Amino acid sequence: MTEYLTRSPEETEAIGEKLAAAIGDRPFAFVALYGEMGVGKTAFVRGFCRRFGIDRVKSPTYTVVNEYRGTASVFHLDLYRLKDEDDLLSVGYDDYLARRGFLLCEWSEKIPGAIPKDAIRVTVAKTDGENGRKITVENCPDTL
Repeated sequence: MTEYLTRSPEETEAIGEKLAAAIGDRPFAFVALYGEMGVGKTAFVRGFCRRFGIDRVKSPTYTVVNEYRGTASVFHLDLYRLKDEDDLLSVGYDDYLARRGFLLCEWSEKIPGAIPKDAIRVTVAKTDGENGRKITVENCPDTL
């Protein structure tokens, strides 16, 4: 487990980019994101995507999934509006698990039984001040 403290959205993005650099040569990785609303999960994803030349990252809260293409494919899921794991089938979850690229899933706490065992777990939590964050990365065997 690795922990980081950040003090701005830009620093949170930098940690996302650092994770992408550490795992970027894999054909597939699942990144399960945890944290309350507005804590910076999408900022983390924005930094992750920047590593692959992707610069237009928006929260997929209403579309549920955004697909980004750069030097790698990134599939960004936001499960906030899903009721339960059964709703995953309607967004093509199994198809995304079978594709090459990186699957970053916000609100992973909604689908505990559907997260791959080898998933990298990232928790973003508020700390002191308006922009203070603690980012915890678990299950990442690569050097961060």
